[in-house]
Amino acid sequence: MLTLSDISWTGIIAAALASFLLGGLWFTLLFGRAYARALGRAPDPKARPAPLMIVGSALWGLITAFATAVLMARLGTDTPPEALGLGLFLGCGYLAANTGLNPNIPRPLL
Repeated sequence: MLTLSDISWTGIIAAALASFLLGGLWFTLLFGRAYARALGRAPDPKARPAPLMIVGSALWGLITAFATAVLMARLGTDTPPEALGLGLFLGCGYLAANTGLNPNIPRPLL
């Protein structure tokens, strides 16, 4: 039986924070203009995301990190190669689901 003490809470917080920070950099400084153009929007450097988007991104990152940690604990994933393999597999699955369901991506299945 899995208990909450079997889960690395430090790892969950670190993963959620890393996801939030990387997402923030990705969609602003690194690829913000290209992302806006790909969506058919004019890049607006003065535009600020709604607070709900910021809080929502942090919350969903935390939920995803928690779910991944529970899965890792249940599967007995305890070495870096195992974690990397599981992370790549789950990352592709999460990305596929997000891409297929994201209303910002026109015709995602084409």
